[in-house]
Amino acid sequence: MSVPDQGVAACAALVATGDPDRFRAIMAAPVALRERLFPLAAFALEIARAPWVTEEPMIAEMRLQFWRDTLEEAAAGKPPRAHEVAAPLARVLVGRGLPVEVLDRAVAARRWDIYRDPFEDEAALDSYLDDTGAGLMWVAALACGARGPDEAPVRAIGRAHALARFLVAVPDLEARGRVPLVDGRPAAVAALARRGLQDLKTGLAARVANPALYEAVTAGPILSRAAKEPGAVAERRLVPSRAVQSLRLMRAALRGRL
Repeated sequence: MSVPDQGVAACAALVATGDPDRFRAIMAAPVALRERLFPLAAFALEIARAPWVTEEPMIAEMRLQFWRDTLEEAAAGKPPRAHEVAAPLARVLVGRGLPVEVLDRAVAARRWDIYRDPFEDEAALDSYLDDTGAGLMWVAALACGARGPDEAPVRAIGRAHALARFLVAVPDLEARGRVPLVDGRPAAVAALARRGLQDLKTGLAARVANPALYEAVTAGPILSRAAKEPGAVAERRLVPSRAVQSLRLMRAALRGRL
């Protein structure tokens, strides 16, 4: 096995353990595209969990800064750092000419997870979802051949998917002392979910065929349930069954789009 293959395999193993839903979505993509998607997914996983591996904010900040430096060095053509994700990530970024600044914004946005301050308003939450979800999905779509006109619909789908994942995570965030929702009243949660559904509808209307979007197959069911039953957020009843997830993913893979 070549060194690049070993690097991608390491990324795949990280994603399989840390984000199994995303792992299954990538495995539904054509084999040739997985070596691009797994390093990006492993990067997303690393920056998402960096704020949570320590109680010390300064250490968490340092962990996120590591990834900002890794991105900057990759863009400058410097040798990758000694981390199993760094080299495969750099190959994808450089090989596909991906926008490093979009990934950098994703890292910076994860600073919210370090501290206990709530979002100032819905615009701040929207910005967080844009940077941690929509931007990452757009970069992954670019890695799979997306073009400029695809950006708006891909980002809309990415934003909806990020919101769906965020709502699923609300109970855990609250248990860790965070205040994830600007307004936690049922009517406000339902309205937030409906906005996500509108984003999803707008994105899907463009009928973009790109395997990077497969991970959003459950965004619709999750947001629909939150819109109809906002209490399901706190009760951890948002995620559809594994059978439903598998069927939706299979259908997306057969159609080549969501």
